Amino acid sequence: MLPPPALDDCLARLAREEGVLVSVAATQGSAPREAGTWMAVWRAALTGTIGGGQLEYQAIAAARALLDGAGDAPTQDAALRYPLGPSLGQCCGGVVFLRYRRITAADAPSLRRELTASLAPVALFGGGHVGAAIVRLLAGLPYAVRWIDSRDGVFPDAVPAQVETESSEPVQAAVAALPAHARVLIMSFSHAEDLDIVIACLQRLRTRGDLPYVGLIGSQTKWATFRHRLQARGFTEVELARITCPIGVPGITGKEPEVIAVAVAAQLLQVAPPNAAFTAAGTPAP
Repeated sequence: MLPPPALDDCLARLAREEGVLVSVAATQGSAPREAGTWMAVWRAALTGTIGGGQLEYQAIAAARALLDGAGDAPTQDAALRYPLGPSLGQCCGGVVFLRYRRITAADAPSLRRELTASLAPVALFGGGHVGAAIVRLLAGLPYAVRWIDSRDGVFPDAVPAQVETESSEPVQAAVAALPAHARVLIMSFSHAEDLDIVIACLQRLRTRGDLPYVGLIGSQTKWATFRHRLQARGFTEVELARITCPIGVPGITGKEPEVIAVAVAAQLLQVAPPNAAFTAAGTPAP
């Protein structure tokens, strides 16, 4: 069985024991992970990673010293400086600042909000098999997923901690409330709903320009039909070029939901990576 996503594992362990959250507060120069990266250290386990190597080894020791109340433990919430040079046995050449915070079960609600706030937003329309496979995969990546469908009872009883489900009728009404720079994936149970969602996304792009990626599942034939209908509604070729259809990186041809999920997640990481800043037009900032 695959391990649970890091945030789910952290919250589950926190219900049973105290831990220390080690987070990358800042970096200078070359570093193994970026600011905001975290790991939770428990007395006999780890959740997540800040990059491995001697940096992580020393961070684990410091976190467990804080857990044990040792005299040389780092101060709560203080940021410690780690040069990534010969003294640490690493040759990155940069500097990492790590913050240590002791956490308990009482911190779980605020911790969940904190650790999902910096994740890149994804809105996935469609609670079917492919949608479910994509959600499972994105839950292990630095994305916060809003999973939307017009039907009741389509979502599983439990979803990963960085996933929120939403019922919306009509389904396209949810587009207006999406956070800025949301990546949008459209794969509802009907082509009519898909078209309505695409129209809502194009209208938002026309007025706000803040959706960096809008992907529509389907074949070239489906997109040709949609293109004709969208042109009839007055959308220009420049506007239609903002829609990606078919979705997924080229060359992955399997039809299994899990295979499609890998192709779609890879495309998201290529064209709208989690840490990218975007302009008002939805394109990566220079």
